[in-house]
Amino acid sequence: MNEKRGLSARITNNSPVVVGFVFICVVVQIVSTLTGGASTQVLFTSRIGPLSDPLTYWCLVSHIFGHISWDHLIGNMSYILLLGPLLEEKYGSPRFVGIILASALAASIANIVLLRTTIVGASGVVFTFILLSSVTQVREGELPLTFVLVAALYFGQQIYGAIFVREHISYLGHIAGGVVGAALGFLLSGETTAKQPNGIF
Repeated sequence: MNEKRGLSARITNNSPVVVGFVFICVVVQIVSTLTGGASTQVLFTSRIGPLSDPLTYWCLVSHIFGHISWDHLIGNMSYILLLGPLLEEKYGSPRFVGIILASALAASIANIVLLRTTIVGASGVVFTFILLSSVTQVREGELPLTFVLVAALYFGQQIYGAIFVREHISYLGHIAGGVVGAALGFLLSGETTAKQPNGIF
């Protein structure tokens, strides 16, 4: 006797940090649209301001939530939703938040100190995720070929863009995010590998 089974499924939040991050970015963009971009300019763009101004410190991190357009937002969120859950599952939510904050600070400080320019958007976080994702099986004394290829393509593209294209894109912010991703990937992967018992692949 064949029984017909109804299809049922429930939606679960498999990546709370990623979902929360995307939600904040969407809300920020809605408010930005309603204010003609003024809210993003004031609250979500890194700034070269006086050290006595609290917004100077806030915007060192908050710039990752602001975007210049919906296209800019959707492009970044697509990568974050694709790569973020895997990384959050691997490293855990608290450490994953630290990775995002490190990327945000690296991108904004690099732009302010080296170029004296501002930055807005989560592109640096995206490139952190890209490089971090490529470092999946780091072992002592070994360098994954996939990491070498991704790093060569990524940094080559960013350096070329910074020298020859020179659009209104923070290539330095992207490079800073990539460096953070690569460094944390090797650091954290080496740490987790050391904790694994022998015989576990």
